[in-house]
Amino acid sequence: MKSLLLALGWLVLISALHSYLNVNWVAVLNNYRPIEKRRITVAYIPVTCQLTCPVTDYISKYSQSGEEFLPLMFEGFPEMKEALISNRVQAAFIVAPMALALKAQGVPIKIVYLGHRYGSAVVVQKDGPIKTFADMRGHTIAIPSRFSDERLLIFRAMKVWGIKPGEIKMVEMAPPDVSGALQAHAIDAFVMAEPFPSQAEMGGYGRVLFEAREYWPDYMSCILVVRQDLIDNRPEVVQVLVDGIARSGLWLNTSKPHREDAADFVGRLYFNQKPALLRWALTNPMDRVMYEPLAPRKADFDMVRDLMIETGVLDKKLEFGEYTDTRFSDKASTQTPWRYEAGTATAR
Repeated sequence: MKSLLLALGWLVLISALHSYLNVNWVAVLNNYRPIEKRRITVAYIPVTCQLTCPVTDYISKYSQSGEEFLPLMFEGFPEMKEALISNRVQAAFIVAPMALALKAQGVPIKIVYLGHRYGSAVVVQKDGPIKTFADMRGHTIAIPSRFSDERLLIFRAMKVWGIKPGEIKMVEMAPPDVSGALQAHAIDAFVMAEPFPSQAEMGGYGRVLFEAREYWPDYMSCILVVRQDLIDNRPEVVQVLVDGIARSGLWLNTSKPHREDAADFVGRLYFNQKPALLRWALTNPMDRVMYEPLAPRKADFDMVRDLMIETGVLDKKLEFGEYTDTRFSDKASTQTPWRYEAGTATAR
């Protein structure tokens, strides 16, 4: 009997410790708070164009206001899209064409900010037969989604090289899966946001054929969308979110040590990736990814919209004001970088 009681006591203790250390009780209890006091849930996937989401979450915990939102990681865009539609998440970092497609389908969202600029690349097998983009004919390339800037980037390159639709096979694949698929020769190439091009480079089996900016100056990939009901009912919360994201972008662009620090805590605590991988992607070189300017610009989105229509994934000419709300980025333009250094207990 005594042994049984000891075993039960040990089980209760272990369970309690597990709950205390591994369960995010803020997130668990969030749904039980009054709607007007709930933290908003922001969806992201483990790519550098969404790095400002975990950076803001991490640094804001050391600020006077504390956590500003609840980040929730996904592995791919389809699941994230469904969570956004069902209101499981109220904001999300998704690829720009997907945001336009959802808006065209009547999903009540608005684009309020960008994730970063540049940072996507076409990667081929290091010792494979593809030496220039012209060699892509007859080969298979993985894209994150048919509603992605990466897919549109491929079409821009195809125009330059005179490659016709159908001469390259595109397959949709979750970003975390592409490097392994390339190494296993399941695909011939992929086009994806960092750090997956860096992962293939560091692994010795991939080679960057070209970076996005070569065919698309001022390239943007992921953008931040927010549900319209949140904008209507709690605009001040949306502003706090955008302000935090803006400050994180400025902080990341301030210095190499900041990027190295971010690579450490984001890799360990959010992306489940080796910090060395993120460090490579964020600093090799520093302008491989850039976190400003991040305010939505009409010219950028007009180009995305027109390419979507041309490539058959959008059937209506949406106007910039229909799917963006620039009030929040306008106000965020006065923000300054977080005042935070590694190892300190406060952030301002």
